[in-house]
Amino acid sequence: MALLTIENLPGATVEVPAGATLLASLQAAGYDWMHACGAKGRCTTCRLEVLVGLENLSPPTDAELRYRAAGRLLPHERLACQARLPAGQVVGRVPAATQLPHQQYLETT
Repeated sequence: MALLTIENLPGATVEVPAGATLLASLQAAGYDWMHACGAKGRCTTCRLEVLVGLENLSPPTDAELRYRAAGRLLPHERLACQARLPAGQVVGRVPAATQLPHQQYLETT
């Protein structure tokens, strides 16, 4: 079973089905997550800071590699609309810049 935990989103531990993106899994579990381009990999608003388990995610997509080359996506960040979790666990957090104003977030260090 693949599990995604968002440490600054209360109660957010979701099962990621085979083939599903992190964003689709979060939305299916009822979590609101910013994605300005409609999950097409054309922006970086759905980015996730990965704290643990980066190696468990699918390889970066062409879109993610372009954003990394442009300095808009850090090496420990992934786009939730592009990344998949075939197996294992990932722990991450929503970056401050993309937190939704109506959503409650926990303080993290």
